[in-house]
Amino acid sequence: MFKGALFDLDGVIADTAVYHFTAWRNLVKKHFDAELPDDLEEKTKGVSREDSLKVILDYLNIQVSEEEFAALAAEKNDAYVEALDDLTADDILPGIAKLISDFKHHGVKLALASASKNGPVILDKLGLSDAFDAIADPGQVAAGKPAPDIFLAAAEVINLTPQDCIGLEDSVAGVTAINDAGSISIACGGSELNHAHKRFDSTADFTYDAILKAWQEQAKT
Repeated sequence: MFKGALFDLDGVIADTAVYHFTAWRNLVKKHFDAELPDDLEEKTKGVSREDSLKVILDYLNIQVSEEEFAALAAEKNDAYVEALDDLTADDILPGIAKLISDFKHHGVKLALASASKNGPVILDKLGLSDAFDAIADPGQVAAGKPAPDIFLAAAEVINLTPQDCIGLEDSVAGVTAINDAGSISIACGGSELNHAHKRFDSTADFTYDAILKAWQEQAKT
């Protein structure tokens, strides 16, 4: 039986990822009069603000100073936070509120393992702050996803080993991070996430029983 659940945020708890890429697109249009293609979104998904900006600047083949880089990242974050003003519990993705409730009922500890520094604010807006036992601080880890650091930190803040935890993700980088941390990866999304130990099509398919079964099957291997 797993003892902890390590949650990504964007695309797992709420669909806030769309706000991220919209903010990036507006920023790039404003400063560089350029457009970002849809397929670039996957490369910015689940990774830190700074790593996302590096991906975008590399795509545009643009170099900026450290000061300009910091200013762009800060401006994007301000736009993103402003876009979250209307976020409520109604924006929790299908199946997640029930899953969290069932985890709590079965004594599973919950930790947030998100690259977003806005995690505490978002959980508060969603009415989920009290449901989580701890939040791993992405500002305190050495490397962002796909490195395992944030999931290692998330297990640590709930006083568990990664091997006692499952991790829930919707990004390629996030699933890789969970696997490398030594936890069982549970993913929602398309075939690009087939490196997860168990993949579901959407969060609506995340149920306690289905995840427990996946854990038990992995325990046999």
